Amino acid sequence: MKTEEKTAGISIGNKNMKKFLNKYMLEVILLLLFTFMSFSTRGFFTVANLLNVLRNVSFQGCIAFGMTMVIICGEIDLSIGSTVAITGVIVATVSGKLSSMGVMPIEQAAVVGIALALLVAGCIGLFNGWLLTRFKMPSFIITLAMMNVLYGAAGILSKGFPVTTLPKWFSVIGAGRIFNVVPVPAFVLLVVFIIVFIIVGYTKLGRSIYAVGGNVEAARLSGINVTKVKMFVMMTVQICAAISGIMNSSQVMSGAHPFGRGWEMIAISSAFISRPTSV
Repeated sequence: MKTEEKTAGISIGNKNMKKFLNKYMLEVILLLLFTFMSFSTRGFFTVANLLNVLRNVSFQGCIAFGMTMVIICGEIDLSIGSTVAITGVIVATVSGKLSSMGVMPIEQAAVVGIALALLVAGCIGLFNGWLLTRFKMPSFIITLAMMNVLYGAAGILSKGFPVTTLPKWFSVIGAGRIFNVVPVPAFVLLVVFIIVFIIVGYTKLGRSIYAVGGNVEAARLSGINVTKVKMFVMMTVQICAAISGIMNSSQVMSGAHPFGRGWEMIAISSAFISRPTSV
């Protein structure tokens, strides 16, 4: 009897372990890789290096959080890499134009450039969402076309060269540190994560996003405004991309049209790896 109970216990334990590994295999691999690097590479497991890694992943990480909501909603956005490029170019161009025209000092002009870049990104997201909901066009096609349009617009606006007309304080956004310890991009990443986490997990809007991604028609019949939900997620990911573009341009103190190429794949793969579950 005891042998049978022991065998049953082992069987249940094996099933639980298999279930755990099936659900968290990628996380386990990441943990093993992190452990291996910590013991095999001198200087890897240090506060300075970990903060540096966190700063480097912050740029794509901000976009990944916004992309997570888009994917939960059952859509995709391939244009976020080009948004990174054009937002940096907009900030640098506006700063240079306003200061050279004598409208305001370049220190203030950069603030106007940041506000305009965020506004443009939000409008791009709303336009993508409008095409998606109004004409029932696939988000893959819409954002693929938008990607090429934005890269072209960034190239025309910058005339094919990096735009470096930015004030000195602008470098703080991408390369500064809070209390000379925590990188500013890492802090921004944390803020974006908290906002997205609260929206997705603890609000009516978050539940609507899951519902729309699960079954659009059922969500519509239950009273959810599917159009508003999809336009919201498409706008949000673009704003996240704009924030990332501003930080990236701040780090190198310039805006250029090649910035952000390939970032959409990183953001999309990061969102898929996280495998969000319904609430």
